[in-house]
Amino acid sequence: MGPFLDEAEEPVNGPNILLITTDQQHWDTLGVTNPRIQTPALDRLAREGALFDRAYCSNPVCSPSRASILTGLYPAWHHCWTIGVKLPEDVPTLGQMLSANGYATCLVGKAHFQPTASVAGSESLECHPVLRDLEFWRDFHGPWYGFDHVETARMHADEHLVGQHYAIWMEQNGLANWRDYFQPWPRDPNAPRRRHAWDLPEQFHHTRWVGERTIANIEEAVHERRPFFLWSSFFDPHPPYLVPQPWASMYRAEDMQPGRLTDGEMALLPPPLQKTQEASPDFSMYREDHHTHGHQSHRIDEQELRKNIAVYYGMMSFIDHEIGRILDALDRLGAADETLVLFTTDHGHFLGQHGLIAKGP
Repeated sequence: MGPFLDEAEEPVNGPNILLITTDQQHWDTLGVTNPRIQTPALDRLAREGALFDRAYCSNPVCSPSRASILTGLYPAWHHCWTIGVKLPEDVPTLGQMLSANGYATCLVGKAHFQPTASVAGSESLECHPVLRDLEFWRDFHGPWYGFDHVETARMHADEHLVGQHYAIWMEQNGLANWRDYFQPWPRDPNAPRRRHAWDLPEQFHHTRWVGERTIANIEEAVHERRPFFLWSSFFDPHPPYLVPQPWASMYRAEDMQPGRLTDGEMALLPPPLQKTQEASPDFSMYREDHHTHGHQSHRIDEQELRKNIAVYYGMMSFIDHEIGRILDALDRLGAADETLVLFTTDHGHFLGQHGLIAKGP
């Protein structure tokens, strides 16, 4: 990548680039592949563009996969090999290359390039207490990882990690008591969890925030007549399975079709995967210093799984609604024909397939 990162003598007259991503989306949650879910905006993208029906991520958890999207490198080369490990800030990025060639570069939504616990060698803006220091984030919008402008946050649903630019936006839009809708920090492990239907008003949800701020930044770039590279990074449909109405009840649990474990298939897989089918598995021999996912029992009541899937579908349809608003904005601004729109997820998700839920170990 080195030769392409030199400062250009003349700005490149290239297309706008809009990269839209979801977080941990199952491959079959698109209307073009699954008639049980409604995603008209994404169906439009598939119909008007190219649909890839077989693809692989570089790593099945967030940080390394997102780092590969941003750098074009495998984790072995960009060095962010798992969650809890920082993407080094001296690794060349696509944003740097495009910024050097005259693009306005912007990230709206989830970044997750850094850990929430700052350790030597992985110092992080996304860690406590900086993550929740709203005065810091009022003044910080980049540059960061090649993005000239960033509006970012870190949590999923009502997790206590909420802060950064998302919390500031809620306050600016009149929700001064936004903390009442999120878990306290540090979280009380005995406190009840919200399930499925969230009382947070739809207009303050982070899916709406990403859609609204994506449109605002596109409008600004078009007004300035600058080509833009904008990463519109949605937080859902990552668990917990929680979304406001009407999306929480858009789909019926009885209409969902969970994946299945095929008889005998676990016998062919490594011991950590086999342990997921135990009621109380002991994963202590596999734990390491870094964050691990999926090290628990994956057995779940089928009715609960069906309800989770129904809400998961609702989370995706909400995202699709905002993507529709973004595509409409491109049309309204006369920028659609000059914009390359790409959509992907960072990695996949299990909805009962192979006896697994969420991420496998």
